[in-house]
Amino acid sequence: MASRKLYWAVRRPRSRYRDRKCIQVRRTLERPAKITPGGDDGYLEEMTKAVFRAGFSWPVIREKWDGFVESFDKFNLSRVASYGPDDLERLFEDRSIVRNRRKIVATVENARTMLDLIAEHGSFHAYLRTLDHLDYYTRVKVLTRPFMGLGRTSAFVFLHCVNEETPDWQDR
Repeated sequence: MASRKLYWAVRRPRSRYRDRKCIQVRRTLERPAKITPGGDDGYLEEMTKAVFRAGFSWPVIREKWDGFVESFDKFNLSRVASYGPDDLERLFEDRSIVRNRRKIVATVENARTMLDLIAEHGSFHAYLRTLDHLDYYTRVKVLTRPFMGLGRTSAFVFLHCVNEETPDWQDR
């Protein structure tokens, strides 16, 4: 019986199976809502959400998001940027969030980076406006350099979520 299954798997056209599998995966992908953050704290929240979604189940992040908001002081930029070792240890042990140390540290570092950019440009939205002359792919490169944990896909998710111009979801 096992040999028949193996033979069937070998003879079966792989491309049709892969195509069917890709269609199933595409149907189950979640598209996050687009919002326009009311202030700089909202940009930190959306960036953190994009960073934590990378490599994790999006429903898990969504279910725990209220815990993130409470644990990170409602994403108040100045508070999160001022977190020290004790605050980091508290977050590393906090069961109400995903306790990925690298991503927690990235959130604090990203808050500090955002504050630096806000000091230079007036707001994070104003900083994003300085990137308007760049094409999408160059903007992504520029954004992924200073921000920890922000890769190409999470930069796309971040830009999409904060209502910035991005390619279509399936074309990214």
